[in-house]
Amino acid sequence: MSLITPELLSHFDVPGPRYTSYPTADRFVEAFTHVDYVQALQLRRDASAARALPLSLYVHLPFCESLCYYCACNKIITKHPERAQDYLNYLHREVELQVAHLGSGQTVSQLHLGGGTPTFLSDNQLTALMDMLKAHFHLAPGGEYSIEVDPRTVNAERLANLARLGFNRLSFGVQDFDAKVQAAVHRIQPPEQVFALMAEARALGFESINADLIYGLPLQTPESFDRTLAQIEALRPDRIALYAYAHLPARFKPQRRIHSADLPLPGQKITMLARSLDALEKAGYVYVGMDHFALPHDALAVAKRQGRLHRNFQGYSTQPDCDLIALGVSSIGRVGSTYSQNAKTLSEYCDLIDQGQLPVVRGLALSRDDLIRRTVIMALMCQGRLHYESINLAWLIDCKTYFRSELAHLAELQDQGLVELSDTGIQVTAMGWFFVRGVAMAFDRYVQADANRTRFSKII
Repeated sequence: MSLITPELLSHFDVPGPRYTSYPTADRFVEAFTHVDYVQALQLRRDASAARALPLSLYVHLPFCESLCYYCACNKIITKHPERAQDYLNYLHREVELQVAHLGSGQTVSQLHLGGGTPTFLSDNQLTALMDMLKAHFHLAPGGEYSIEVDPRTVNAERLANLARLGFNRLSFGVQDFDAKVQAAVHRIQPPEQVFALMAEARALGFESINADLIYGLPLQTPESFDRTLAQIEALRPDRIALYAYAHLPARFKPQRRIHSADLPLPGQKITMLARSLDALEKAGYVYVGMDHFALPHDALAVAKRQGRLHRNFQGYSTQPDCDLIALGVSSIGRVGSTYSQNAKTLSEYCDLIDQGQLPVVRGLALSRDDLIRRTVIMALMCQGRLHYESINLAWLIDCKTYFRSELAHLAELQDQGLVELSDTGIQVTAMGWFFVRGVAMAFDRYVQADANRTRFSKII
């Protein structure tokens, strides 16, 4: 870590995409409608090769009992559980509309429930949701079935029910253990509560347990976050997601409750990151990429070693690159060479389903150039390398000619020790892996043409 100088960190202290897709969701257009999405579903259904590939499912469950001030997710704050039941009824109707065009019984190898707070739903509601999905899709044995868990909403019995339903991966939202920081972001959860739940989850045999952390929150200091890291190391989750807080109150209304004066200074935030990287490395965690760390035995770390990492709207994944069917309000999916997003408000989502149509309100049909650049960016983001020959053969181009200006830009990154350029390809260095978003940005024609990047979080 000593090679990562303050000057280098400052150079990359700029906004940039997370590349859970390329092009990124801010490029979606309303000209892409439910009609285009239906066509993509039907093309998949009619193409035997595509139909044989497993699907990924994402279900967005937007409800939360209380507001976390840092949150930038699409959510609905309510203490009325009956609202979730109405929503589940609409989800069922959306699935029926999807399957009418896609075909029933499609094999699913990856399922993720996100939010909001998926565990806002009662055990009976979660059971009904899973029964409904299993009635329309075939959940393959050995797949990855994960759910985001707010520790304040579950106990040992609820975790046991998640295991019975077939979930084999949990993600606990921790963020920070410091009591003052928790109060400042309106998320109080005693460390002993998380410790007890983590122990119970291990006893129940969940294959992988993740803990989310956020640095850069109000009232955090490098010293206070060191204490949180020490507690996390004692917990020893299989995976850790370490996110930088992006303070964008103009975009995300809840963040207006955070006082800017309480936020750590940029130098303190960089110190937290540097210390976190050092502490997690010493604790035996593998830096998978971006914000993700995993113990060497975890499937994510194994996939990193074997060059099998993939990336989708939920982040890094061990599952092969596949179509993603997105269900629920605001959810984003990918089918073939298209991206699509559902209505962002619950009222519009329900209204469209009441009209008998899929609730897609925007999306994108990728051009040939988009597809080429997506291949390049995902190779860099997931494998940390690019072989010109494979791109040349797949797309019938000459990489060094097609990307002449991009490679000229990478020469600067090579001088900084982040990449190695050769006649055969690009290799991201060990140090460059910490700045891989900056490497990928060189190939993003939208970002390069757009001087206003404030829509994105900073890349460190």
